[in-house]
Amino acid sequence: MTEAGSEVTLADVQAAQRAISGQVATTPCVHSRTLSRITGADVFLKLENLQFTSSFKERGALNRLLALSPAERAAGVIAMSAGNHAQGVAYHAARLGVPATIVMPKGTPFVKVENTRVLGATVVLEGEDVEAAAQHARALAAAHGYTFVHPYDDPAVIAGQGTIAIEMLAAVPDLEVLVVPIGGGGLIGGIATAAKALRPTVRVVGVEAALVPSMKQVLGGLPVAVSGTTIAEGIAVKNVGQLTRAIVARLVDDIMLVGEGDIERAVMLLLEIEKTVSEGAGATSLAALLAAPEEFRGRKVGLVVSGGNIDPRLLSSVILRGLARDGRLARLRLVVPDQPGNLARAAAIIGAAGANILEVYHERAFTALPIRATDLLFVIETRNAQHVAEVVAGLRSSGFAVTVDRAGNGGAEHGDVTP
Repeated sequence: MTEAGSEVTLADVQAAQRAISGQVATTPCVHSRTLSRITGADVFLKLENLQFTSSFKERGALNRLLALSPAERAAGVIAMSAGNHAQGVAYHAARLGVPATIVMPKGTPFVKVENTRVLGATVVLEGEDVEAAAQHARALAAAHGYTFVHPYDDPAVIAGQGTIAIEMLAAVPDLEVLVVPIGGGGLIGGIATAAKALRPTVRVVGVEAALVPSMKQVLGGLPVAVSGTTIAEGIAVKNVGQLTRAIVARLVDDIMLVGEGDIERAVMLLLEIEKTVSEGAGATSLAALLAAPEEFRGRKVGLVVSGGNIDPRLLSSVILRGLARDGRLARLRLVVPDQPGNLARAAAIIGAAGANILEVYHERAFTALPIRATDLLFVIETRNAQHVAEVVAGLRSSGFAVTVDRAGNGGAEHGDVTP
């Protein structure tokens, strides 16, 4: 294995593959006929969300742990992470009998903290963000002699992640494009190193959330500016690696930025079409195809679905918003005289049109309507956007004034009846 600070090579990645073989899953690289039809590309999915801890992070963590000296193993390791790296280190350290401490920011969701503890690590909650947690982890490493296992800026970690490319090209040797999420750069750094050595003509495209475009900004000589909270929190890394940025600059052909809507849609499509759960970061590769299909049309494309650790409540919101965007959920707003019978009459029309009423609200207090009028809101389940239009037409033909609240904008202008 190369020393810290030196270049990572194909030989390092191949050595990592031999080292971790049989200890991590060789995840499937599956062809998706439906996503191929939707995007116009020939799409293959590398399902790293099927690792035991549901993330590719196991590969690099294990490779780094296997490189420890006997003295380092005895002293133990420490890592900083708010999620996937924490679980990867915790799981394989416990397997290998290596004491592990994980420093997580104070605001880390309880489920991630508990999952890390269950896997055998000692969890320390310290710092308001990942950077503060990293500083505390390094201080503990210096004080107790722990080996710090970096989540991405370490040659052994980078090499471990690169084993994904070896597996993808073994499964589909003629892949033309690899699309890979970028956080700190360890995943794409390892994949680009192996892929370009094995198949020099392959195009490697990185993907970042548009709200956290750290690698693109750094390589463009711009200050890093984070503009919001992304669903792809697994790649929301402000400080990209020193080793990884050099690899990305040398080997990665392009970096694409994707919006939150495309990421949400990608999570939804992976769930509905492939029956696989992806976290936001893991779905960014598909989001890139959805955002710019013309860039990939007609080409054989491999997408890395890097992880599946999404909070169930967040996934629920993604599903509901996706159904609304597709017209399978709709919220209708009717202004009606506040008189007996109007609710029943409107409900009967909706039912006769074949829609299912999920929720009903009367709004009397928080409205500027005349005192004898009321806002009547229906949340309905429909087949598609055309079905919503049919329901609206039926209500309007019966004298109801209807607006449709569009998904994602908090409401519709009065009189807007187009779903």
